[in-house]
Amino acid sequence: MGTSALIQADALAALLAGPSSDPVGRPVLLDVRFRMSGPTGRREFERSHLPGAAYVDLNTGLATIRPDGVGGRHPMPTVETFAAAMRAAGVVRSRPVVVYDDWASLPASRLWWMLRHLGFLDVQVLDGGLTAWAKAGQPTASGPGAPEVGDFSPSSPGTGRLLQAAEANGYASGGLLLDARSADRFRGENETIDPVAGHIPGALSAPALANVDSGGRFLPAEELAERLRPLTTGMRAGRRRIGAAGAGPGATRAVGTYCGSGVQATHLALALNISGICDDTDVYIGSWSDWITDPEHRVEAGPT
Repeated sequence: MGTSALIQADALAALLAGPSSDPVGRPVLLDVRFRMSGPTGRREFERSHLPGAAYVDLNTGLATIRPDGVGGRHPMPTVETFAAAMRAAGVVRSRPVVVYDDWASLPASRLWWMLRHLGFLDVQVLDGGLTAWAKAGQPTASGPGAPEVGDFSPSSPGTGRLLQAAEANGYASGGLLLDARSADRFRGENETIDPVAGHIPGALSAPALANVDSGGRFLPAEELAERLRPLTTGMRAGRRRIGAAGAGPGATRAVGTYCGSGVQATHLALALNISGICDDTDVYIGSWSDWITDPEHRVEAGPT
């Protein structure tokens, strides 16, 4: 497959139409439909999905929920939990992966970032998801799906660092920390999900869903760059990283993202990749829902 982080429905259909005798170029399809306030998307998957796709549950395959709330609403799973989920879904090292959902690529971006973080780089997101696939006149299947067991295992180097709270704080003070939630939640208004409103001091508002159109497809790369570049002025090409304590004069500026629970943050990372601004954004997966579990963490409200 190409190097773009996105793949369009027609291009994916062409790949899937290739000879079945040579499966190496045929991507493994992963359906990661999910609703923040609803049940698993497995029922929707069994009703209709891309032919040959396997379902991945965000709550159990892409997160490990803790009853004390530490780590946020969707904390990063252990490497083995994630690897086992990928093997169960049929991911193998010799084949590319395409991930999709029906929610503006939010859950799909989480899986895209996690695969790349753990060294699997041949992964793309189906732009527009299941909706775009159907609008292109492509067929769907039903039923539980029956993927073959894969051989996925993490490798290094991957792309994008997994940030903890102290590192995110350092990015906010000495690098660049972008808040991917809606602007009103960033300002501390209309907070109905988390018990504390506001944002991490020093972060900048960069709503992830502003980067897609009404159909859930990403804006063109040039338009994304025009939207995001003013926030990232001063970044240099190459790896963008600082330590948790911040950066001294002349240090390379870092870029990290966060949101409420580490889903919109990866969506913003995907937009930064598409735009050409940053191909390996670092992500604070615990995000705001983890930040507020520590009473020592400062909170800001209002615009920045």
